Amino acid sequence: MSRLVSRTLRTAGLMLGLVVSLSAQTQANTDYILRPSDLVRVQIFQEEDLERVVRITQENTITLPLIGTVEVKDRTVRQTEELIRALYDKDYLVNPQVNLTVMEYSESTVQVVGAVNRPGAVPFPPEQKLTLVEAIARAGGQSRIADLRKVRLSRTTTDGRTENFTVNVDELMKQGSGEQWYLTKGDVIFVPERLL
Repeated sequence: MSRLVSRTLRTAGLMLGLVVSLSAQTQANTDYILRPSDLVRVQIFQEEDLERVVRITQENTITLPLIGTVEVKDRTVRQTEELIRALYDKDYLVNPQVNLTVMEYSESTVQVVGAVNRPGAVPFPPEQKLTLVEAIARAGGQSRIADLRKVRLSRTTTDGRTENFTVNVDELMKQGSGEQWYLTKGDVIFVPERLL
């Protein structure tokens, strides 16, 4: 009897952990901000003829039956579902249940140039964070003549300004879990050569 209760409690605990994990994953997916080139599926419950798989344009729009062009700029998955629901509810459907799923994320890249073994674009999924140290590692690591004390990071802000930083990557690697420089799409990292 005791063994059965123990097994039942263990199974219940595992199932609860799975539900919590799936809930956290769903929360992360609905908080994702849609971007140009994302491929999304829009489904409306019991309206199969309105289902579409569309790629978000560079103008941050998608086109759907009946409601036409929908602006998705700076909107999360959840916000976009609500917008589409409201547009269909306004003139076409009664209380539509909208589900938007990201089928394929647009690729994010940073450029790593200079004294690295494989200079060029370093792709990373937008739902994951990439640090400056990780980007250099993905570019094949620093070359023998790299000066990691004066790595330059250039970033374009949302208002079009370019920000430049000089980072001592050598010190970052020695610290281990210290300060991290998280990268964003379009960042450019230049690893200079040491002066011999």
